[in-house]
Amino acid sequence: MFQSMTIPKKLGFSFLAINLCAALVMAVFFVSIMMIRSSTASNNLSQSILAKELLLETSILRQNSQLRGFLVTGDDSYLKSYHEGREDYDRTSAELEGLLKSPETLALLKKSRAETLAWRKNWGDRLIDVVHAQGRQAASDEVRQAGKAVLVSAAVLPLRDLRAVEDKLIQSNAEQQDEAIVTALVVLGLGTALLIGLAVFLARTLSRSIAAPLTAMTCTMSDLVAGRNDIDVPETSRPDELGDMARALLVFRDAAKDKARADADQAHVVKTLGEGLKVLASGDMTYVIEQPFAGHYDLLRQSFNQMAGHMEESLRQVSESAQSVRTGSSEIRAASEDLAHRTEIQAISIEKTAGSTRQVTNMVAETAQGAHTMRGAIDSVHQEAAKGGDVVKQAICAMDAIEKSSEEIHQIINVIDGIAFQTNLLALNAGVEAARAGHAGKGFAVVANEVRALAQRSADAAQDIKHLITTCSNQVGEGVTLVGETGQMLTRIIQGISEITTLVSDMAGTTQTQSTNLREVNGSIAEMDQMTQQNAAMVEETMACARSLANEADQLATLVTRFQLRDSGRKPQRPLVGETSPALSQNFVAPARPALTVMGNLAVRSEADEDWAEF
Repeated sequence: MFQSMTIPKKLGFSFLAINLCAALVMAVFFVSIMMIRSSTASNNLSQSILAKELLLETSILRQNSQLRGFLVTGDDSYLKSYHEGREDYDRTSAELEGLLKSPETLALLKKSRAETLAWRKNWGDRLIDVVHAQGRQAASDEVRQAGKAVLVSAAVLPLRDLRAVEDKLIQSNAEQQDEAIVTALVVLGLGTALLIGLAVFLARTLSRSIAAPLTAMTCTMSDLVAGRNDIDVPETSRPDELGDMARALLVFRDAAKDKARADADQAHVVKTLGEGLKVLASGDMTYVIEQPFAGHYDLLRQSFNQMAGHMEESLRQVSESAQSVRTGSSEIRAASEDLAHRTEIQAISIEKTAGSTRQVTNMVAETAQGAHTMRGAIDSVHQEAAKGGDVVKQAICAMDAIEKSSEEIHQIINVIDGIAFQTNLLALNAGVEAARAGHAGKGFAVVANEVRALAQRSADAAQDIKHLITTCSNQVGEGVTLVGETGQMLTRIIQGISEITTLVSDMAGTTQTQSTNLREVNGSIAEMDQMTQQNAAMVEETMACARSLANEADQLATLVTRFQLRDSGRKPQRPLVGETSPALSQNFVAPARPALTVMGNLAVRSEADEDWAEF
C-alpha cells in the first residue's frame, strides 16, 4: 500500500507519523508537568498554612506569657504586648480561614479560635480587670486556685493537630511530585527512542522508494543528454510521480530520435540552400533547385525558387526603370537649361524696373517734401494775415473811438460858441448901459468892449476848431471806411489762404501715400528680384540633380549588367556621362546683387524663410 502512494502522500504520511508520535510524547510529558505543578502549588499552600498556624500558636503563647508578666509585676507595658498578640491572632486567624479548604482543618481552626476566645474572656481580660480592681494578689490567688483550667493548652492542641494534617498533605504531594517526574522522564526517553527509530525506518523506506529511482533516472537523463538514444528507461511502470517522470523521459528519448532524423534532413536542406545562395551571389539569377526536399522543407525549396524568379523579374524591371530615368533626366536637364535662360532675362528686366521705380520713388518723396515745406510757409502767411486782420479790427475800434471823441468835442465847441454869443450879448448890453451912464460908465464901457472882443475871438476860435473837427471827422470816417474795406479784404485773403492750405495738405498727403505705395512696389519688386535669383539657383540645383540622377541611372544599369538573366539578350546602353548643353557649359549662376533697400509694409524675407514648394 505504501509503495502505491504518490510521493507527496508518502512524505505526508511519514511526517504525519513522526508528528503524531511526537504529539503523544508531548501530551504525556505535559500531563506530568501539570501534575508536578499541581503538587508544587499544593505544597506552597500547605507551607503558607503552616506558617499561619505557627503564627497563631505564637500569638496564643504570647498572650499567655504577657498576662503572667502583668500579674507578677503589674507593669502596663506587658498589657501593650498582650493586646498586640490579640490583634495578631485575630488577623492571622481570618487569613488562615481563607486558605483552608477541607472541612477537617476548618473545624480545627474554629475549635482553636473558640478555645482562645473563651480563655481570653474567662481568664485573660477578666484577670486584668481583677488586677485593676482588687490588686495583683487577688488575681494571683484566683490563678492558683484555678489550677490547669487557666492554661492555653485547649487552644494550642487543635492548631498542632492542624499542623499534623498539613504535614501529611505535604508528604503526600511530594510523593506524587516524585512519581510525576519519574513518569515524565520515562515517557520522554521512550518517546525519543520511538521517534528516532521511526525516523530511521521512514528515511530508509523513502530512500529506497524515492532517492534510488531518482538517481537511476538522473543517469538516464545524462545518457540522453550525451546523445545515447538507444538506452532503456527504468521505472516506467510505477504509479507515482517517478513513473510519470520515467514515461516523460521515454517520450524525450523518442523525440530525440525524431530530432536526429529531422537534423539530418535539415542539414541536407541547409547545404542545398547554401549552394543555391552562392550561385545567386555570383550573379546567376537562372538557378533553380529541382530536387524536392523531405516533408515540409519542400515549401522552403519552392519559396527559394519563387524568390529567385522574383529577383530576376525585379532586376529586369530595374534595368528598364534605369533607362526610363535616364531619358527623364535628360528631358529635365533640357527644360532646366531653358528655364535658367528665361530666368536670367527676367532677372535683368526686374533689376531695370527696380532701378526706375527707385528713381520715381525718390522724386515723389522730394515732391512730398516740397509740398510739406510749402504747407509750412502758407501756414506762416496765414498766421501773419490773421494777425493783420486783428490789427485792422483794432484800428477800426480806434477809429470808432476817435469818431466818438470828435462828436463830443463838437458838442463842447457848440457850448463854447453859445457861451461866446451870450458873452457878446451881455457885453453889448453892458455898453448900452455904460452909454446911458455917461461919463461914469466910460470905464465900464471899455471893459464891456474888451469882453465883447474876447467873446468874438472865442466865437471865431470855436468856429475854426469846429471846422477843423468837422474836417477831421470826415477824414476819420473815410479812414474807418478804408480800414473796414481792408479788414474785409484781409478776411477774404485769410479764407483763400485757408483753401490753399487745405489743397496743399491734400496734395502732401496724396504725395506721401504715393511715396508709401511706391516703396511697397519697390519692396515687391525687390522680393521678385530675390525670388528670381533663388529660382535661378534652384534651376541650377535641379540641373545638378538631373545630371546626378543620370549618373546614378547609368551606374544602376551597369550594376544590372552583372546579373545573368534569362531574357537579357541585350545590355543597357551607357550614355555619355557629363554631356551638357552649351548654354550651361559656363555653370550659370545668378549674379549676386545687394538686397534693395526698401521702405513700407513689405520687406525682403530671408532665404531660410522662403517656401519653394509652390515653385
